[in-house]
Parts: sequence; structure tokens; C-alpha cells
Amino acid sequence: MSNTSLKMRALRGATTASANTAAAMTEAVDELLDALITNNGLQGDQVLSATFSVTADLDAMFPASLARRRPGWDGVALLDCQQMRVQGDLPRCIRVLVQAQMPAEQTLHHPYLRDTQRLRPDRSSHN
Repeated sequence: MSNTSLKMRALRGATTASANTAAAMTEAVDELLDALITNNGLQGDQVLSATFSVTADLDAMFPASLARRRPGWDGVALLDCQQMRVQGDLPRCIRVLVQAQMPAEQTLHHPYLRDTQRLRPDRSSHN
């Protein structure tokens, strides 16, 4: 990939897990990362960092551990954190913020999957 017209871009996305289990969280995170990567034509060597946050009702696994398995993501700075607790927040919610070097003119696609579509109906992915 050429460095001409590349700039640091931020991609966001979110999904929900059906339960607080490693299997349910794995399914949700994999679906979210697949949508983020596919819809943005993202290559692992473009990704600089990814921060995952989960609501307090999810503690069965670390989402970043799944991202680390992605091809080309072995050098990506990854972080997990707990989303602040807000009354009435969407339960079992997983959010991600990815920073990547991408073409300045590229349109970004921010996947909001499953129940998170109601958080950002303007950016929902119907995958």
C-alpha cells in the first residue's frame, strides 16, 4: 500500500452478545470485526490500534483476544475496557474504536449490528 494520501482514520462499531458466555461474545465480536474489515476494505497492516469496551454485564472473555488472532493484527495495539455504567444503557453491548491508516478520500463504514442499530440508526448495518 502506497503512503500517498493516507491519513489516520477512526472507525467505530458496536454489537450485542446474546449472553455472557465466551461463545456468544466470540460470535458477536467476530461478526463485528468481519463487517468492519469487509465494509472498509481494511488490511491488517493498516490497523494501528483497537480499543474494545463492554458493558458491565459482560465478563466472560476479552474481545481483544479475538482481534489478536486476525491475519496481520499481531502488531496492533489492542485494549479492552469496561464501558461506564449508565442507567438504561443497552445490555451486553460491545463497542470498538479502530485507528487505521486509510486513504483520506475513502468513505468510512461504521457497523452497528444487532441491537445496537437502535443506538445509531443512521449507521446501522443490516448484516
